[in-house]
Order: sequence, then structure tokens, then C-alpha cells
Amino acid sequence: MDGKALAQKVLDQCAARVAVIRKKAGITPGLATVLVGADPASVTYVRMKHRRCEAVGMQSIRIELPATTTTEQLIDKINEIGRDAKVHGILLQHPVPDGIDERAAFEAIPPDKDVDGVTVHSFGLVAFDLPGAYCSCTAAGIMHLLDEYRVEVKGKHAVVIGRSRIVGKPVAMTLLAAHATVTICHSRTKNLAEVVGLGDIVVAAVGKPKFVKSDWIKPGAIVIDAGYNEGNVGDVDLDAAAGQASMLTPVPGGVGPMTIAMLIDQTVTAAERRHGICSRLEA
Repeated sequence: MDGKALAQKVLDQCAARVAVIRKKAGITPGLATVLVGADPASVTYVRMKHRRCEAVGMQSIRIELPATTTTEQLIDKINEIGRDAKVHGILLQHPVPDGIDERAAFEAIPPDKDVDGVTVHSFGLVAFDLPGAYCSCTAAGIMHLLDEYRVEVKGKHAVVIGRSRIVGKPVAMTLLAAHATVTICHSRTKNLAEVVGLGDIVVAAVGKPKFVKSDWIKPGAIVIDAGYNEGNVGDVDLDAAAGQASMLTPVPGGVGPMTIAMLIDQTVTAAERRHGICSRLEA
């Protein structure tokens, strides 16, 4: 499943929508990225997001704060950005340095600018399958991949390995909304290999290189590797799993590009909603 190609397709559509917004409303959609500290991986991710913004004609507003920033200072900055009319979406790059209350910082993001889907408000809308939600970008990207490759989710057994608030839980909720039967596995799951072997769709999001073995995979299953570890290695032993799975996402080039593409897509949507423009229909 080529996430890189699909991401480019999404970004091309976003560029057309941005052009419509600029023509109709005279404004440029803006994404503010907030980076606390200088973690090398986070710096790289923010740089990639900045480039994708520029590529589609959006404005990228980069906020860089020192690692010594306190929770209160970070929340004050997010509140300031939230009041800025030029900003349509806010991304707080995570993880933040130790000592910062990440959850409190996330909750400072206004719901209409939570284009990364990290607030309790956004998760609640997703969990209840209500309109207007900004989903976790990784979960949204996974669902978009499944749709693009015409994977029938309805009635299938989906096994999600990992229960993080950023990936595991949101993707479980989106799969449930698509009428899959969903099992969430975690560090206390017993007989993990047997449970994973029941999955028609397996989503790995544990942050451990090659954690999921090929003999865990049901023959013909769809394997989504949402992990990214040092050395461009995912959470699944993909080389071995290729002989078992009917389709799988590579690492890199699978879920990663789609996560960034959906961040851009949801920022454009936020701008459309703010200004009452239906540019998606015209793109």
C-alpha cells in the first residue's frame, strides 16, 4: 500500500482547495507548529510539515520554544496563537520535554484549530462518530489508505496493537465507526500472538522495532504498520510478513506520509469551515 503516492494525491487536492480559498476569501490557510526543545526527530518532523505546507500554498507559522519552557509558558503561547486569525490549525509537536504537562498543553488548543485531533473534545466527537471532528492524523491516514485500496472494513475483525491516545485508541474508534469488530491489544494482553492471528486487519502501533512476527499474521490479512523506529524500521517484521499478508504498508513510505498529508488536509478543512467555503467540491 503506497502511502507516499496517496499522500501526494491528497496534497495535490489540498493545493487546489487552497487556491479556491485564496480566491474566494482573500486569505491563506495557516498552520502553526509549536516545537519545544530541539529533539532531532521532532525537528525533522516539523521541517517536513513546513515543507508540505509551502508546497500546497499554505502559510507555515513556526513557533520554537526552549526546552526550559514551563507548562504555563507553553499554554500562554498556545492561547496567543489560538487568538490569531491568521492561524487555522495548531500542531504541538510531541513528545514535549519532561516536566511539561502535555495533556494540559493539548487541551489549550481551541477545538476549531485542533487539526491534529489531540484534544479530549476531538476524541469524543470521533468516539461518538459525530460530525465536525478532527481525527488523529495517523488514524485518518490509515482509514484513507484502507479506502483507497478498497479494503472492506465492514464486518471484518480488526486488531489494533497499542492503546496510545495519539494512534491506538483513535484508530480503534475510526475502525469501529466503519463497522469493524475491534480488539485492542496492549502490554497486559494475554496470548498476544493468538489474538493478533484472529485479525483480518492488523494495525501495529507499539513503538517497538519488528515487534509483530510473521507467524502472528493470519494468511491474507491486511497489515498496517504505524510504527517508526530508529533505522527506518516499523513495528512489524515486514519482510517476513509479506509472505502472509495480502496487503501491507511499508516503512518508510506507508503511514508516515499519510499522517502529514492528513494534517495539511484537516488544516485546509478548518480554513474552509472558518470562511464558509466549499472548495473541496470545486477542487
